[in-house]
Amino acid sequence: MPKQKSHRGAAKRFKRTAGGKIMRHHSLANHIMTSKTTKRKRNLRKAAEVTGKFAQNIKDMLLH
Repeated sequence: MPKQKSHRGAAKRFKRTAGGKIMRHHSLANHIMTSKTTKRKRNLRKAAEVTGKFAQNIKDMLLH
């Protein structure tokens, strides 16, 4: 049986930490930035943790 492949779309969007958490980036951080406050833009730069059942789905897609 051939090896399973990871979901390439998910692999580009999510990263796994050394502790096994799944991290994602925020949306709304690409354009029309002048109308957003400095605090909001600063917080959008930080990665966020994926939790719950969705995190398990991502782990299954990443296969490791």
